[in-house]
Amino acid sequence: MKHHVIIGNGPAGVVAAETLRKHSATEDTITLIGDEEGPPYSRMAIPYLLHGDITERGTWLRKDPQHFRQIGVSQRHARVKSLDAARKTLTLESGETLSFDTLLIATGSTPTLPRIPGIHAQRVHTCWTLEDARAITQFAVPGARVIQLGAGFIGCIIMESLVRRRVQLTVVEMGDRMVPRMMGETAGGMIRDWVQDKGVTVHTGARIESIESNPSDMAAPLAVRLSTGERLPADLVISAAGVKPNIGFLEGSGVHCLQGVLTDEHLQTNVPGIFAAGDCAEAFDMLYGKPMVSAIQPNAVDQAYVAAMNMAGRRTQLRGVTQINVLDTLGLISSSFGQWQGVKGGQGVELTDRAGYKHLSLQFEGDVMVGSNSIGTTQHIGILRGLVEGRVKLAAWKDRLLADPTRLMEAYLASAQAQDRRGDTVHH
Repeated sequence: MKHHVIIGNGPAGVVAAETLRKHSATEDTITLIGDEEGPPYSRMAIPYLLHGDITERGTWLRKDPQHFRQIGVSQRHARVKSLDAARKTLTLESGETLSFDTLLIATGSTPTLPRIPGIHAQRVHTCWTLEDARAITQFAVPGARVIQLGAGFIGCIIMESLVRRRVQLTVVEMGDRMVPRMMGETAGGMIRDWVQDKGVTVHTGARIESIESNPSDMAAPLAVRLSTGERLPADLVISAAGVKPNIGFLEGSGVHCLQGVLTDEHLQTNVPGIFAAGDCAEAFDMLYGKPMVSAIQPNAVDQAYVAAMNMAGRRTQLRGVTQINVLDTLGLISSSFGQWQGVKGGQGVELTDRAGYKHLSLQFEGDVMVGSNSIGTTQHIGILRGLVEGRVKLAAWKDRLLADPTRLMEAYLASAQAQDRRGDTVHH
């Protein structure tokens, strides 16, 4: 009989537990550890909670409170302090130790807090947990002055919730454009213009230098000083400055980490029997040709399934990590695939209609499309993903797309079919 332990009860941990229960020996025990009170939930559902579209129960990953007990998965509310990989033991913050035969590290990410005086003041929150959501709901009432630090992917999703709550919203982004890690200069600038047209004040190329707190002054409980010299009164500050893999407890454990936990194609670490999946894992990216952390829920779920199958003794290989982002920013759809910023020695083409909020950028290496950005259209999203992920050889169609990027459908049909006939793999 084996003991399988999973640290982290987000989407990756839950899928791994269910996969293990289905494919491991009946007598094996499975323990799922979560460090927050309550049932496992999806962080990606928190904006919908802030919208008012769902209740907290709507964030639960499995709606039946008895689900894990019924399938024979033991849940533990605990925080892991350290791992001894050689002895295959975990030490919890309570001092208790827990032995395992196989281990999955699915601890996800934790918000990064910039070093700003006052960042830990009252009414300053991240938007990462249900506890955060409860605090934001209390202060983000109609007319409240809310300042959001960060306009990345997560920041834009939070922004949508705040706009729907009818607050007076100001967004401060230190990059020269919105979603700078997903969009190029033109695309990111267009998203900023769209957001401002919807009534949101956006400061790009600016930093919050300090947050002053005066809880007794209800007229201005917070004051935010910007690098531009402006001083803005606020009722609430939300930090959406990005996240980092939650791997601090692995220091000295013997498990190799760089940005995240390094894994092979089976999601196994350098230590046999110890695996990682989700936002904390650094898995091989087939487009970039190197290990990467990709904090995207579909990747987390795929990785969790592969890791759990291998923990159950069923050898399974990850196809690869994919760099996919599709974002709805106050009704403006944008997408980013692969190496959207281009590659050295490559070629690219852009087609922009600023007035119509439409933009298409294609990037090539040889005759393969390696990345793309798009704004204001959904009709090409599936084609862009197929071309980039499938590394479809476009041959003469590369030059035709450079001349007219709108011919994507023709290029995909002609080139993908030709590649299929040659026996190459195309991911649809």
